[in-house]
Amino acid sequence: MRKIFGMNWLLVLTMLALAIFGVYAIESAARHLPQGGEHYANMHKRWIILGFVIFMVTSLIDYRWIRWLGIPMYLAGLTLMIVAMKSGNEVHQLQLGGLSFQPTQLGIAGGIVLIGSLLQDLPRLHSLFKLPLLKVIIIGLLAGIPFLVVVQMGDMGSAMVWLPVTAVIMFAGGIPYRYLLFMGIVGFGSMAIVYFVILPKESERGAGRIELYLDMLNEREVDINGDAYAPYWVSTSIGKAGYKGIGWNANSQRGSLHDKKYIPWKTAHNDFIFAVIGEEQGFRGSMLLITGYSLLLIQCLFIAFYSRDSSGRIIAAAVVALLFAHIFENIGMCVLLTPITGIPLPLVSYSGTFVVMCMFLLGLVQSIWVHRNVELAEPVEEPERRSFI
Repeated sequence: MRKIFGMNWLLVLTMLALAIFGVYAIESAARHLPQGGEHYANMHKRWIILGFVIFMVTSLIDYRWIRWLGIPMYLAGLTLMIVAMKSGNEVHQLQLGGLSFQPTQLGIAGGIVLIGSLLQDLPRLHSLFKLPLLKVIIIGLLAGIPFLVVVQMGDMGSAMVWLPVTAVIMFAGGIPYRYLLFMGIVGFGSMAIVYFVILPKESERGAGRIELYLDMLNEREVDINGDAYAPYWVSTSIGKAGYKGIGWNANSQRGSLHDKKYIPWKTAHNDFIFAVIGEEQGFRGSMLLITGYSLLLIQCLFIAFYSRDSSGRIIAAAVVALLFAHIFENIGMCVLLTPITGIPLPLVSYSGTFVVMCMFLLGLVQSIWVHRNVELAEPVEEPERRSFI
């Protein structure tokens, strides 16, 4: 009971509020699907219940024990990603007991837990692991392998999530600023090679979407009945909604583009759910959603600041980076800030296993808060102060 009362209940309530918000959004967004919006809303409720049970169990267990799951989760995620790549499934999903899921989500969650654990435990084994360069190599290898596998799968949206997560892990892990600056300069200088040489070979669809995005950004002529159909109508539905929107589950008589199936109706309940929210709830509903996400991320950062060790700080910060990347990419593509990418909105999109994975990671963050004052058997050395020198 002490642990339950000691939880960060603002984090719990914000997480549940976003998930419940998603139930209503999904019911309206999935109305055109054969089983109807109510079916998918009910399924989302079941995923929320399962995820909340996992959240509570994870919160009450000391994360120093849960972090040992990093190795099996990481290896299982890599193995399943390779299996999904070989299966030829267009959306890179696997079927397990009637459930479909994307193994990339398991891989990135396992990677966060594993890297956070190793950056704390390896320096205990040998002082050589305290060297910043060796830390960078370890992070680069553990993040780079699944990143390349996801790129090979052609899922550029999920691959892009690894970039901010890796950058935040390096920052929270105590990598000196001069290393971060150098890697940033090299990465920025390599963008032309990646865009013109590597990307067209690895993902023609990804390269095409970026070119389409640049054409629309520069107001060049595009085919709104062809490749530009989704970005044009999705952004139009949000742009015309005004402050109040047209109302939940609105029909075509009230001017709903979603009811007319202009918003891609087969993926409106996951990839394009923000377009439905923006059209129906308007500016105020969209800002309410973004405010909820902001409150959730701020709470996670607050917990990272009060973590008792570097492992907890790295894991909490990486969870923030993961959620922010999904939020930015999903909302950004609906308002033409970013190219179209198939990536769900955390806790709100109908994404099944991703909801459970988000709640598991938030449970880890909650565990870091609950056990922040628990004394460690062995003192943990804090990372050395960063400097440019």
